[in-house]
Amino acid sequence: MITDPFADLDVFLGIPRIGGLWLSPDGQRLVVGMATLDQRKARYSTALWEIDPAGELPARRLTRSAQGESGAAFTPSGDLLFVSSRPAPDGDEGVSSLWSQPAGGGDAWVVAASPGGVRGVAVSASGTIVFGSSMLPSATDLAGDKEIRAQRKDAGVSAILHEEFPIRYWDHDLGPDRTRLLVAENGGEPRDITGHVGRALDDDCSWDITPDGRTVVATWAVAEPAGSQRHTVVAIDVATGERRTLADDPDHDYDSPRLSPDGSRVAIGVRKRYTPRDPGDRWLSVVPVAGGRIHALTAEWDRWPHSARWTPDGTALIVVADDRGRSPLWRVDATTGQPTRLTQDGAYTDVRVAPDDRWAYALRSSVDSPPAPVRVALDGSGVEPLPSPAEAFEVPGRLEEVTTTAVDGTPIRAWMALPHNANSDAPVPLLLSIHGGPVMSVHSWSWRWNPWIAVAQGYAVLLPDFALSTGYGIGFIRRGWGKWGAEPYTDLMSITDAAQDHPEIDASRSAAMGGSFGGYMANWIAGHTDRFDAVVTHASRELDSDRRHRARIPPRTLPGGRRNPFTAPVRRRHHLADARHPRRQGLPRADRRITVPVVGPLRPVEIRGRVQPAQVPLLPGRKPLGAGAEPHEDLVRHRARLPGAASPRRNLATPGAARLRSTFRSELITVGTWTKR
Repeated sequence: MITDPFADLDVFLGIPRIGGLWLSPDGQRLVVGMATLDQRKARYSTALWEIDPAGELPARRLTRSAQGESGAAFTPSGDLLFVSSRPAPDGDEGVSSLWSQPAGGGDAWVVAASPGGVRGVAVSASGTIVFGSSMLPSATDLAGDKEIRAQRKDAGVSAILHEEFPIRYWDHDLGPDRTRLLVAENGGEPRDITGHVGRALDDDCSWDITPDGRTVVATWAVAEPAGSQRHTVVAIDVATGERRTLADDPDHDYDSPRLSPDGSRVAIGVRKRYTPRDPGDRWLSVVPVAGGRIHALTAEWDRWPHSARWTPDGTALIVVADDRGRSPLWRVDATTGQPTRLTQDGAYTDVRVAPDDRWAYALRSSVDSPPAPVRVALDGSGVEPLPSPAEAFEVPGRLEEVTTTAVDGTPIRAWMALPHNANSDAPVPLLLSIHGGPVMSVHSWSWRWNPWIAVAQGYAVLLPDFALSTGYGIGFIRRGWGKWGAEPYTDLMSITDAAQDHPEIDASRSAAMGGSFGGYMANWIAGHTDRFDAVVTHASRELDSDRRHRARIPPRTLPGGRRNPFTAPVRRRHHLADARHPRRQGLPRADRRITVPVVGPLRPVEIRGRVQPAQVPLLPGRKPLGAGAEPHEDLVRHRARLPGAASPRRNLATPGAARLRSTFRSELITVGTWTKR
């Protein structure tokens, strides 16, 4: 067992992480991915491990390469398919290819090598493989795509001609190559079945293939005026490439198509599109593959099901849906839409249904336990853990649930992580951690902003679901929609009041922190109350500088109207490659004296599977920035200024805490102990 991984960030980053789970068609082989740091400790590399579906044998490692493996699938004969950028014959260096590892053992071999990589592998019961690969617009096949790429490289061309929106996805540019769908049949060369379709198969799209291998159903992005787009679902004939639309409506988005076992129906997620005054809604529908009426299966269920998987007989779907701080499995009748709950606690992902209809396999996590493989009895009789390749560890505290009533009378709740040694004689300070989204819920393990790191240093961490959170019905979301600084804010204050009434919490010592929308709310809190001794805001935004967002939100609800200096020290942190929240929006504007800028050293953090340097809060046990260090360039560029006089703050110190000295003036900001003088 790993001992005390939360006391040292280097040890914490090195904890193996389980992600992804795949089941063979006969139900005899179960595979998971486990990510570990590479030898340089600069990135995570994933290996595939086989798990005994019966839970009797220990996990067995299947793949070994420095580049790692992911995106697994199985052929009808049980051979394991996976995606890897390991060196391949005739493959481009650093580009992912599709590999096959024989079920009976032996070396893996390349099934398909595409210059644009491979993603989204699906296999039919007849053995036809479909996958996505990025190809340049003028390429007609993989050989032509490789030749055009070589010509661009030889000519030193790196320009991208953007002819449609969007042009970026999170931290990378889109284009000039775009995703197409290719099929490989009977061991032959992959064949393009869509041609160049621009944005249609964007990074949010997914697809499935009928058992006979004759039809692919896919999410398909459609352009709209003013740079907008909607998602539809289409059926593509594998032989001819002919495309038919199965679901398209300007008022709705459709996603996540999942074919029934007989290939006659497809389950799809439906989202009523939001407006400035309404958050929309979500439900599960079923439509015939041949075309016809869309049956709204769960429209009357006040929950948002997703990740649907058919039972082998096609009479039901196993889905995940958030519910009051959990994300359990449900069995939904494929005719009536009636849901039946299968699990109680925890959050489930990567669901696979066994062919005998007795078990569903999944990864289960909770706020106090990381993802691990389990099997769930489909009669609702229980959940059984399976042997995991990841070594077990214990969190440095305990988890409790906090409930109270909001200002408008609505019941609200939160998780609260407490140190083991917290008691009424030695109460601990409270950190309010505000989730992003904002339409989401705190119900599962998170490797980022993990609360147990703070718990290990002697803090209690409050993890609330507030107005806008999922799992409480659409009315709960509507309470806060378009009123970002109203009900979400008052809910956070009410649940904080309830937490501070806990006998093991020191109500005189508290701080607030959040990222993305949580950072937005942290900014709002810092400008509207002085109850917190410090605030940490990550990837927040100046909404008045985002015209697109402002157009969707009534201006009267926008934060930022207050110009008074914040009374608490504020730590702003941002990732330099974050395109959705540009750093100019996450840093103080030169004409505003509203924050106490705090400078910190670059520390390794995980960004999209890589460990990269970024400014993160300094935690106890880490070396502080030296007194002679230069100020951070962003703060210099933005001419950030400290308030002329800072009133003393209450001391939140815990034993052994590190201190950080600002290089701007004689300010002492103790990040992690929240001390300012």
